Amino acid sequence: MTDEKDISLDFIRYVMSNLVEYPEALVIEKNIDEIGTLINLQSHKDDMGRIIGKNGQTIKSIRTLLRVIGKRENQKINLKILEPVE
Repeated sequence: MTDEKDISLDFIRYVMSNLVEYPEALVIEKNIDEIGTLINLQSHKDDMGRIIGKNGQTIKSIRTLLRVIGKRENQKINLKILEPVE
């Protein structure tokens, strides 16, 4: 069976690299603790609008899909967007 860690990171990398204009500026880090998994995402400042989407719908959908991935492995996964890179 494939490890959840790989699935969630691969999912975020795939979606974000196809969504943004500057995929080389993406910084994705994963932290695991007793509460669950936190994925930190940092991107180029010009890509923030694409990531968040109109009224936050894009990022909300991505977070929902991450929760589905986490439920398959009995893990809570959250996505945090950090301040953009200049």
